[in-house]
Amino acid sequence: MKHYLFGALAALAAPLLLAAVNINTATAEELKALPGIGPSKAAAIVAYREQNGPFKSVDDLQNVKGIGAGILAKLREEATVGAGAAKKAQPAVKKPAGK
Repeated sequence: MKHYLFGALAALAAPLLLAAVNINTATAEELKALPGIGPSKAAAIVAYREQNGPFKSVDDLQNVKGIGAGILAKLREEATVGAGAAKKAQPAVKKPAGK
């Protein structure tokens, strides 16, 4: 019985472990879950975001002091900017009826 319960809990937790960290909305504590990001780099990410607005891509993290290509390569697969930050949705254009 214990094995089944453990298996069920593991299956429920798996999506949480695989979820990407949104660098535009994550707190400093959440950012520390990224590889190579400790308390000072997490605080620097939040400060940069507050001063410069949302990141347009994960690559923009290289603009944050202390984050270079090596750290970026480690965290690239686990970080995201979210769907809305990458590009703004364009309003739908309605075509006239009958054309």
